[in-house]
Amino acid sequence: MTAFAALHRAGEPLLLPCAWDHASALALAGLGFRAVGTTSLGVAASAGRPDGASATRDETLRLALTLGSAPFLLSVDAEGGYSDDPDEVGELARQLAAVGAVGINLEDALGPADRHAAKIAAVRRAAPGLFVNARTDTYWSGDGDWSDTLRRLEAYREAGADGVFVPGLTDPARIASLTARLDVPLNVLYTPSGPALAHLADLGVGRVSLGSLLYRRALGAALEAAADLRAGREPGGGPTPTYDEVRELTG
Repeated sequence: MTAFAALHRAGEPLLLPCAWDHASALALAGLGFRAVGTTSLGVAASAGRPDGASATRDETLRLALTLGSAPFLLSVDAEGGYSDDPDEVGELARQLAAVGAVGINLEDALGPADRHAAKIAAVRRAAPGLFVNARTDTYWSGDGDWSDTLRRLEAYREAGADGVFVPGLTDPARIASLTARLDVPLNVLYTPSGPALAHLADLGVGRVSLGSLLYRRALGAALEAAADLRAGREPGGGPTPTYDEVRELTG
């Protein structure tokens, strides 16, 4: 078992914050997070490209190259692998592992389950040590079809996924049903309106991802500060890193 895989513990889930650039990743690691993920939305928005459209392969690889040797475990959100060709996805995984990434998140975007399973199998062959978190979007962008969710998760597990991810699933009974059924860690997406972290731990979840939440919160804080200053008010919110503190993140 890899060090990253060992962090996925039912009852004591890995809380995975997601960065969008070098500074945000190093700042999160500075708070004591042993593992940091990337957020495809944050990476895409920072580059002026659409999320979920296979448009940020190069940006994602560049960020992984920057962060892969940093003193934390890096898991990369790679959308659907930026290709429908399993071999091309496998090559992406090989490159990510080569620069130091320890995990990859692959989403099915509700495409054919057998195609996504083939991508997972290709990643397993190309980068055997990479933790594959297989995501299904049945609850994220679908209608929450339970039987389809189970069918997809079973196919992805059989293909070699190390963990499975069902963003958008917040019902405690359904979460508990999955953790009892699965022999790999269940990853859920934290949402302010969903179960609290302690409740998710009690339900047996092995990983809780923050997704794009931190990026969106950072963008919201920047807009709030600009509006406050324009209105003649002192900006609210939490403490602001100094110029020198941010410069140190690039040292």
